[in-house]
Amino acid sequence: MSKTHLALIGLLGCTSVLGLVSMIRERSQAKQLQASRDEFQSALMQTNSQIQALTAKLAAVSEAAQPPANEAQPEAPATRVNGRSGRHSVARSSPARRTDPRYQQIESKLAQQGQQIAQTQQDLQRTSDELQGRLNSTRDELNGSIAKNHDELVAMEKRGERNYYEFQLTKSKEFQRVGPLSLSLRKANTKHQFYDLAMIVDDATLQKKHINLFEPVWINLADRPQPVELVVNKVTKNEISGYVSEPKYKNSELAAAPAQTATAGQQAAGQQTPAVQQAALKQR
Repeated sequence: MSKTHLALIGLLGCTSVLGLVSMIRERSQAKQLQASRDEFQSALMQTNSQIQALTAKLAAVSEAAQPPANEAQPEAPATRVNGRSGRHSVARSSPARRTDPRYQQIESKLAQQGQQIAQTQQDLQRTSDELQGRLNSTRDELNGSIAKNHDELVAMEKRGERNYYEFQLTKSKEFQRVGPLSLSLRKANTKHQFYDLAMIVDDATLQKKHINLFEPVWINLADRPQPVELVVNKVTKNEISGYVSEPKYKNSELAAAPAQTATAGQQAAGQQTPAVQQAALKQR
């Protein structure tokens, strides 16, 4: 094997490792963003519940502070006018008009809490929008490595990084060999665009249910430096179409490359040109 071939193998191996590290990092970032978004949505729901509880409490306090409509007004106090006993109407405020300090205090606290809750809602909404934007960006980057039709698959195949196998499966209990996998379509839902699949991986049978259209399925094989990818880009009645991609080289092939390099070096060192052999004989 020439040095050019060995260098090409080493370069492809490095490229595969870098691609795998980048893919793992992007998927981990997407999971973290989704978890953060769920956490913020939960906090937002709790805040809304607090607002409803405070509103109900304020309504109850307001209702308790108002007197009943049929409550009798208190009688004016008796006074002496020109030595006679009489009654003067003394202006008094009704209990509904009197201001309860406790009510004012509660109302002030509720107003402050309402402002804090409103500010918290704005912060949560702003953070949620930022997380959604980052999540969409990460999803777009991941989807960039998925071929949605035959032409995009040809373009990806020209990169030379992976081997691609297109397939078309009809609903059946029989398995069809596609690259390193054996596949069997068990269900195809055209209305909601998902499917159920059975597959044989390293002599083990697996079941994958409710897989959406364009959703990549990653499968780890024993002799592959990167996962095998399965993508379905078309779902019709009792039939699906898509492709399987695998790394260009197996682990055994990558491990054999350094050994072949060492053997080639030893053979080159052991072989001498005729001129070198003649010079050695003259020295003797």
